Order: sequence, then structure tokens, then C-alpha cells
Amino acid sequence: MAAKTKPSPPLTAEMPVAAAIRAILRHNLEAMLAHQELARDGADIEGVHQMRVALRRMRSALSLFRAVLDRAQALAWREQMRELAGQLGRARDLDVFIDEGLADTAGKLPLSGEAALRELALARRAQVYASEVRPMLESDSYRHFCAEFPRWIEQGIEVTEPKPNPEIGSETGSQTGFGTGVETGPHRARGKGARKLARPILASARKLLDKQERRVLDAGTAVNRHDAPAMHQLRIECKKLRYAAEFFRPLFTDMGEFIRCMKGIQDLLGVMNDLALTQGLLDDLLSNTPEDRDLQRFAGALIGWRSYHFHRLLEDFDNRWEALVAARRPWWD
Repeated sequence: MAAKTKPSPPLTAEMPVAAAIRAILRHNLEAMLAHQELARDGADIEGVHQMRVALRRMRSALSLFRAVLDRAQALAWREQMRELAGQLGRARDLDVFIDEGLADTAGKLPLSGEAALRELALARRAQVYASEVRPMLESDSYRHFCAEFPRWIEQGIEVTEPKPNPEIGSETGSQTGFGTGVETGPHRARGKGARKLARPILASARKLLDKQERRVLDAGTAVNRHDAPAMHQLRIECKKLRYAAEFFRPLFTDMGEFIRCMKGIQDLLGVMNDLALTQGLLDDLLSNTPEDRDLQRFAGALIGWRSYHFHRLLEDFDNRWEALVAARRPWWD
């Protein structure tokens, strides 16, 4: 499943780190909100997809900048976003299964059962949108997130100079977001933390990209291609590097070329993930039709088809990995 290049937040090289964090979070929050009605309607699968991507990107940004953020607040927001994205997960899995898995084999397998399986999947998709997606969008948790997280973006990352009186804590105190469990009052970074937040983003971006690149290299160098957990971890680290590269794309020339190079390995790892999900989806869809032999045979053939496609791609893993390793790092210039 090919990944699409996302628009980048409006960063400039001289922008302070604190302002850059706010710009990145604000940019992706706006993307999430822009797709919530599409997700609610369900007619366009990009609604749920783009909401989940935006939530993952915001979680990744909080993780990327964790050294300069209030640890407890950032962790609480990341956990809340993980839960929200998780509630959209089954809908997204079914969307991919129908739009890509079934579409890929349409009319290609000489077996009956294709139409019946598609009907089952569409019915389950409608059920999941009604029982999981729309209730999530109407939940107190989501409404409170939409109210409190923007406030935290604007007020929760604040730079101040150290105060001479150590007895003075937070001058304004913390305000707890209603129903969120997340403290949304200002986090006033002091001393070393304040200096880091006040520095221009360019040098920090280089260090953060280097750090995440090392994580990718550690996960992928000499990886056992048949070790599913290891390949899954590589997929996660590649995704984090991709997000970081997109966050900082405006700061470096030709970052787009590096991102395009990453797609080669990400496409392969994405197919691997889709294949793992397909087996579970089929088990769920066919759990109430054990006697339908046509459906069972077609499902088995579908798994075989997708497995063959993945293993053909896997033969090119070394080439794709070497291309990524050799790709020019624009942030090194």
C-alpha cells in the first residue's frame, strides 16, 4: 500500500523550537478536523484514513520532541490519541481489505465466492462505522480532546527565564481538561529546557532526524526478513522517520527526494502489514459461515494470492533497503 506525501507544516529555519512544535501540532490537528465529517459519513475511505494518519503524526511529534516537553502531559496526550485512533482501526482495516485486498483479486481467481465475500465485508464495514466510528466522533472523549488539545498547543509550551525564588512553582497552576485527565495549564520550561525551546529549529531538526535515522538503521541492518516482529518494528521506525522528514521538509532542499526513496521500503512493509491483517479479518467475516465451502475456498485462495504478492516483493527487499541507506540526507548539507 503506497504512502502518500503529506503537506508539511509552515516551518522556517529561524523559528524557535517551541513555535515549530506548535506549528506541527496545529497543522496536523487541522488535517484531522478537516476529515471528521468524511469519516462520519463513511462514503469516502479517506475520512477515517486521514484522521488516523493525523493522530499518528501528532503522537509521533510529541514523541520526537519529548525531551523538551512536559513528560506527563505529552504522554497523556499521546495515550489519548492512541485510544482515539484505535477506535477507528477496525473501520480502516475493512476499508483497506475491500478497497485494495478484494479489488486486487477481482475477477482473477477462478473460484466462486468473490461476490459473497465482498457483500459480507461491506455489511461488516457498515456495522463498524455505525457502532464504532460515529460513536467515537460523538463521544465525550473526542469532544473534550477537540476542545482541550488546541488550548494546550497554544498555551502548554511556554518559555520563561528561571526565577530566583525556588519556592515559586507554576504561577498559574495547572488546569485539568474536563474529562480528559490531561493537565492543560502552561508548562513553563526553565533553565536548560527554556534555552532549547528558544533556539532556532534548524539545528534541532538535524539532530532529531539523525537520531531517528539511526533507529531505522539499527532496526533494518541485517534484519531477518522472515521475522515478522522484527519487520514490524522496522516498519514503525521507518514511519517515524518519514513523519519527521515531512515535518521538517520546508527546512531542507530536496527532502522530497529522500521521502520518495523511503516509499520503496515502506510499500513493501505496508503489504506485509496488510497481509497480517487479512487473515484476522477473514476469520472474523467467516466465523458465522463455516458451512459455506465456496466462501472458505475463496478466502483461502485470497490469502494465497496476497502471500505470493508479498513474497515477490520481499525478493526486492535488499535493493530497496540499499537504496534507502544510500539516499542523500538533505539535512547533512
